[in-house]
Amino acid sequence: MIFLYALQLPKERRTTMRKILIIALREYRAAVKTKSFIVGLILVPVLMGGSMAAFMIFKDNVDTDDLKIAVIDHSQLVREALQERARLRNETEIFDKENGEKIKPAYILEFIQPDSINPFQQKLDLSNRVRSGELHAFVEIGPSILHPDSIQENTMIRYYSEHAFMDDVRYWFSDPVNNHIRQLRLNEMDLAPEETRDLFYWINVEGMGLVEVNKKTGDMQEAEKTNELQSFLVPYFMVLLMFMLVMMSAIPLLTAVMEEKMERIAEVLLASVTPFQFMLGKILGSISISLTIAAIYVAGAILTVHQMDMGDMIPYRILPWFFAFLILFVIMTGSVMAALGSACNDNKDAQNLQFPAMLPVILPLFILVPVMQNPTGNLSTWLSLFPPFTPTLMLVRLATPVTIPAWQPYAGLIVVVLFTILSVWIGGRIFRTGILLQGQKPTLANLISYALKG
Repeated sequence: MIFLYALQLPKERRTTMRKILIIALREYRAAVKTKSFIVGLILVPVLMGGSMAAFMIFKDNVDTDDLKIAVIDHSQLVREALQERARLRNETEIFDKENGEKIKPAYILEFIQPDSINPFQQKLDLSNRVRSGELHAFVEIGPSILHPDSIQENTMIRYYSEHAFMDDVRYWFSDPVNNHIRQLRLNEMDLAPEETRDLFYWINVEGMGLVEVNKKTGDMQEAEKTNELQSFLVPYFMVLLMFMLVMMSAIPLLTAVMEEKMERIAEVLLASVTPFQFMLGKILGSISISLTIAAIYVAGAILTVHQMDMGDMIPYRILPWFFAFLILFVIMTGSVMAALGSACNDNKDAQNLQFPAMLPVILPLFILVPVMQNPTGNLSTWLSLFPPFTPTLMLVRLATPVTIPAWQPYAGLIVVVLFTILSVWIGGRIFRTGILLQGQKPTLANLISYALKG
């Protein structure tokens, strides 16, 4: 389409377009023919897919060595219940029912008499036994768990381990202790378990979508259960992909332009093209690179998801928005990076400018979770209409199951188009001045001067 459009232009403009396309093609070929590009293109999905495959393979491949856990029971109420529950588990739950192979570790409980004189020393000694590997962990049960009092320390159940957060043993203790305490309370009230069965019946709140009307048939459609994993993964994956594409295609323009300026390549090219044509050609090359990678990854993701019979997770309605915002984001970021690169004289200048220039690209990643949690809130709405953040945050809002007002994506697109035009205009003025200057430091004052004077 670009070439057909170029053929309809006057001769002078066709020459200009041809020069820009030659530079863009040069940039594209220089990038995609490198080994690092090909390796990176293959390595990212391999690492992501490999990590998922490793998780699926090893999720059931657990260490079956017996785990010894010490228990300090200040209440003196749950010892028998814990011993019985551990015995049942070790007899019925840790062996494969088909071949009898041990698939889980046995829990060996060691009950320790509480030390009322120096409890801290007792816990320190047990901690040292955990560090030495003699114990897996130890549990401390408060004295007032049957009838909680106002002192919080007396009503706690604490699990001490070197990795308590991800330890399944910690969560195992909850059921036998709480069930036994519940039974003791019922006995005190002289209530039979069968009379109180409904009292402890727990009903979960199911997350559902909304009832809607089928646009083709006009029939009412029942709401579907909300897929929490899909609600998080789809927007997160799309934003992560956009961020990666900008980092691979637009951000490197800063160092690429700086190196061509240092090696005097830019001066040779500027004998045939204008500075703006030079900059625009490099940006078009970056767009081509990002679209190539995006097409490969999106197509690969669609095929993979269909092979897994999860085709309903693919947000086809979001893909046009994804590519539109991606192109504008690359142009916006690339023009800034190319302009800053033209003002640099060496690698030190480029390093000093790169991180501040990357902040508008990085900052939206820190607020993804609040935006996903409340896509229609004031914070999410206004931040997604702030041009540097719009491509990523508006995409997140569109990818969530929540329906946002129809005008907002279009308003965001218009704002980004205008801001992109402004970025290209300012970047072109800085590029035109900076690419030919030597020895001038790229300070904020100098950059503003280049932008104003052109």
